[in-house]
Amino acid sequence: MQTSVRSLDLAAARDPAFQADVERESGQTLASCYQCGNCTAGCVYTPDYDFPVHQVMRLVQLGLREQALSCRSIWLCATCQACTTRCPNNIDVAKVMDVLRHMARRAGHAPEANVKTFADSFLSSVAKHGRVFEAGLAAVFAIKSGKPMQDAGLGLPMLTRGKLAFLPHEPEGNGKAEVAAIFARFGRFAADKSRAEAGDSAKPSDTTEDSK
Repeated sequence: MQTSVRSLDLAAARDPAFQADVERESGQTLASCYQCGNCTAGCVYTPDYDFPVHQVMRLVQLGLREQALSCRSIWLCATCQACTTRCPNNIDVAKVMDVLRHMARRAGHAPEANVKTFADSFLSSVAKHGRVFEAGLAAVFAIKSGKPMQDAGLGLPMLTRGKLAFLPHEPEGNGKAEVAAIFARFGRFAADKSRAEAGDSAKPSDTTEDSK
């Protein structure tokens, strides 16, 4: 049986600025990656990835923005630093994966919806209370994920062991305000970045209009 193979037009798919964008946000020199595979060999999540870590790095090197930002791997990465520790060229691979996840968020990619839902719920809890409110986080995630009973069996054991509280335990003093200030500062940074990226994407069309 002959299997049809879809050819990939690299010239059409390539975004020459992608590697530079990732390098700028991560502070890493991705050209130093020579595909030795040590990062993939040390990653316990490789069986669950659609692209192993070294291939994600290669997608970035090739400028394949859409393929890199829409893959599941960057959302399943636990940032355990095993890849970073193993890299012979001292590339912080885990940081690159983290940057790709942030870029994917901005581009609207979230193939692992529950991972994003948990992260969003966690950050929302910290922003509201100054530290995570575990019981509230568990309830919000259960509802938003569409699986309200998925962790119900853990509730009573965690309560009896003092791992869950019915009320949030917020920081004393200025702690809550300081955490809120961090989120506000990041919000301004993200808004400025979005405006800058929107301006960059508009430049080619503006130029085209001016040339007509």
